Amino acid sequence: MGLVAGVVPARLPTVVAGGLESVHGGDYNRPRVIGINHWGRVTLPVASKGEKEAAVRTAIIKFEQEFLGRGPDEVRVFIVRDMLVVRLKGVLTPAERQLAKTAEGIDMVKRLRQNLIAQGRERLCEQVMDLIGAKVTALFTDIDTVVGERIFVFTLESDIEANFR
Repeated sequence: MGLVAGVVPARLPTVVAGGLESVHGGDYNRPRVIGINHWGRVTLPVASKGEKEAAVRTAIIKFEQEFLGRGPDEVRVFIVRDMLVVRLKGVLTPAERQLAKTAEGIDMVKRLRQNLIAQGRERLCEQVMDLIGAKVTALFTDIDTVVGERIFVFTLESDIEANFR
């Protein structure tokens, strides 16, 4: 598929795939160049590392709210070479916290969360791919029911941190 490009006035809202608004700041009179990447998805100008991390943070919160029913209390996102590390705090519902008081309950909570992520894995990986601009090769996740934290590690096909150096 060939590369298609266009120019969009900066005053118009720029929207990325998945419905999230661009987090670009700066000179509002500067036009922004958009294009189509080799996956056939709309691409935006290169954002800073912080802007990319913020966009992923917003997407993760939205995913958790829509797919799991509630969002985390806090989300931190880190781009580290060819990985995207996401740390979510305060992810357990009151019912899950109650269940997690026993060993059997901990196992139930972990299995439930694993099954839910398995169902939404493709959607989540596509959103991250669209925002980061690199293919997601794997997704690893775990939840700690004692402290109520969850971690996602997305491995990517390329070192995207090198783009920001």
